[in-house]
Amino acid sequence: MLNRIVTVAALAVGGVLLSKQMKKSRGSGLTSSTTVSIDVNVPVSTAYNQWTQFEQFPRFMDSVREVRQLDDTHVHWRADVAGKEEEWDAEITEQIPDKRIAWRSISGARNAGVVTFHKISDSTTRIMLQMDYEPQGMDEQIGDTLGMVKLQAQGNLKRFKQLLESQGTETGAWRGSVAPH
Repeated sequence: MLNRIVTVAALAVGGVLLSKQMKKSRGSGLTSSTTVSIDVNVPVSTAYNQWTQFEQFPRFMDSVREVRQLDDTHVHWRADVAGKEEEWDAEITEQIPDKRIAWRSISGARNAGVVTFHKISDSTTRIMLQMDYEPQGMDEQIGDTLGMVKLQAQGNLKRFKQLLESQGTETGAWRGSVAPH
């Protein structure tokens, strides 16, 4: 009986905390944000070159179904978000070879971010991903509150590391630059 009371009390407290967090995030009108990083045992140019292969993202991003590169600065995404298929277009707003790639959505749910590449040694690169997004609907808000976006981003970076280290080299590269705008 005591176990049931403790369980019910814990669920009630969790529900109150979740409700307060969701009201706070809804009231502020601000987007959510997550930052993750990973060290990859390849040179910085190899990590950067592979990341520029946007159409290869479904190989390591588990919820991404398709990415189509439309031109040098535009990509179309199709992914499962909180159990629903979503599509959106994004624009590359800055790209500096071996340093950074920044983007923002131009249709669909609002999101933006930057991935940066840091030389740790000649054979080790730290990849840092920072992403801002606006959760849509109750399912996405609950997932955001529970840290699901961060967990998914961490998993995606781990799979990118495994893919790249097992290949030993990139599958292609785009070394062009996009001036910040």
